[in-house]
Amino acid sequence: MVYFVATPIGNLGDISERALETLRAADAVFCEDTRHTLKLLNHFSIKKPLIACHKFNETAAAEKLCALAAEGKQIAVVSDAGTPVISDPGNLLIRALRERGIAYTLIPGACAFVAALVLSGFPADKFAFLGFLRGKTGEKKKFLEKYASFDGTLLFYSAPQDVDGDVRLMAETFGDREACAVREITKIHESIEYFRLAEGLAGEKRGEYVLAVKGAEERENPLNALSETEHIGYYVSRGMSVKEALKAAAKDRGVSKSELYKFTLKDKKE
Repeated sequence: MVYFVATPIGNLGDISERALETLRAADAVFCEDTRHTLKLLNHFSIKKPLIACHKFNETAAAEKLCALAAEGKQIAVVSDAGTPVISDPGNLLIRALRERGIAYTLIPGACAFVAALVLSGFPADKFAFLGFLRGKTGEKKKFLEKYASFDGTLLFYSAPQDVDGDVRLMAETFGDREACAVREITKIHESIEYFRLAEGLAGEKRGEYVLAVKGAEERENPLNALSETEHIGYYVSRGMSVKEALKAAAKDRGVSKSELYKFTLKDKKE
């Protein structure tokens, strides 16, 4: 069995008993940074063989993991902090396990973006976690543009050396929205700072950040200002059949097709 084990993101007291039991019972621990994980295990007096698994060797690590699991070994997989796979190595491991029919599960626990979403107080019923912005400036902006109209809370990870540039790009792409920067989660210097994207995030940048950005405000579809007949006619004039136009207009207006049926243009071909 392979266990993906969530570890603390700051405060070591946040580790669960189940996570500790799993680490103690493991025959080997696959980890992002052996030095970092060694400190965690030493703190809890756990001694296990550590095998590096990071973005530069994940394919080879996956083969080794599957071989050990096939021998009946119990394996634990951890990242440096938080839940494995979330913006960390591990996804390739899971794909390899699935392909070979090897059993695996998650020992849940800390996750930085979930903690930041709660702490921000922004709407949490609809959100998107987008991880780190990667690539050159143009690539980042193109990526952000895909979410410019998303009306839920947007969550990003950002390193201290990148946060100012990331915020500037968000302001350029999303406009001036309310945002929240959460850093050093569960640590002594945990902070929650609210700011406007257009103004930027003030102060010296230290520690890893989670940026929460409010979603786009709902905008009234301008087609809804037309009469029902004109609305249907708009879609028909662009090549839709009356049936298709009726469906599209009903969706725009948030009503059933039957409510608009009487406005169907009889002189248009279905």
